[in-house]
Amino acid sequence: MTSSDVQILIDYNYWARDRLLEAVAQLSQEQSTRDLGNSLRSVRDTLAHLHGAEWIWYRRWVGESPTALPPNDRFPDLASLTSAWRDIETQIRAYFAPLDDRALDRVLDYKSTAGVAGTSVLWHMLQHVVNHSTYHRGQVTTMLRQLGATPPKAMDLIAFYRERSTPAA
Repeated sequence: MTSSDVQILIDYNYWARDRLLEAVAQLSQEQSTRDLGNSLRSVRDTLAHLHGAEWIWYRRWVGESPTALPPNDRFPDLASLTSAWRDIETQIRAYFAPLDDRALDRVLDYKSTAGVAGTSVLWHMLQHVVNHSTYHRGQVTTMLRQLGATPPKAMDLIAFYRERSTPAA
């Protein structure tokens, strides 16, 4: 994967996140924390998990191996979650911006939260983060429907590419 490909993947991830956050903004506090019986019980918990996953992978990229994801209930509202998520976005963008193709092929060692040693190519890790986010964005879309809320605008990668290739009017 080239550095240009990586920048596009990062752009896509945050474009889709922002569409999701826009849709979630219509929920009440009670709706956002309601247990809907999913793998992560609520919309808030799923969004906090996505933020936490980006945080933990970023920490691994900079040479740390956190032993746990932050707790899902650390965000009292969508505004605090959005602010923290934009902070980690800034850090991830700053981390990847100067990397060339060779640097993206680096193999990094880390430990899982359970302490198990892992080794992965840097761009594989980033691709995993984006894929993981896509999976959970789909879950949140389902939860929004369960709550009777309007789902987000299309978040598919092809929708992102199409939007980017459309000339501004």
